[in-house]
Amino acid sequence: MHLAYPAVLSALLFCTGLYGVLARRNAILVLMSVELMLNAVNLNLVAFDVWLSKTAEETLHSGQALTLFTIAIAAAEIGIGLAIVLAVHRNRGTADIDKLRDTAEGHEPDASDDEARTAEQAEESGRTGKAEATA
Repeated sequence: MHLAYPAVLSALLFCTGLYGVLARRNAILVLMSVELMLNAVNLNLVAFDVWLSKTAEETLHSGQALTLFTIAIAAAEIGIGLAIVLAVHRNRGTADIDKLRDTAEGHEPDASDDEARTAEQAEESGRTGKAEATA
C-alpha cells in the first residue's frame, strides 16, 4: 500500500476535527473533535513508521511507540475534560461554550437580568416580611 492513502485519510480526519473544534459550541463535541485530531496524528505516525521500517534496515518502530504515548495522553485528556465539562454542566446548567465564556469574562448584565434580580429581591423581601409578621 502506498503512503499516500493513509496520509490523505489522516489529513481528512485532521481537517474534520479542526472544523469541529472551530465551529462547535458544545464542549463535549469539541472534546470529540480533539480526539479525532489525535487519531489522525496516530494514523500518520503508524503509517510513516511502517513506511520507514520498509526502507531502513533497522526496525525501531518509534512511530508506534509515539502512538502509544499519544493514546495515553488522549485518554487522560478525555477523562479530565469530560469530568470538567460534567461539573460545569451541573453547576451552570449548560455546556455551551459561548455562554460559559460570557460568565467567565464578567460581562455587564443585560437589562432583563437587572429586572429579574429586582423581582427576585422584591419577592425575597416579601417572604421575610411575612415571616416576621407570623413570628
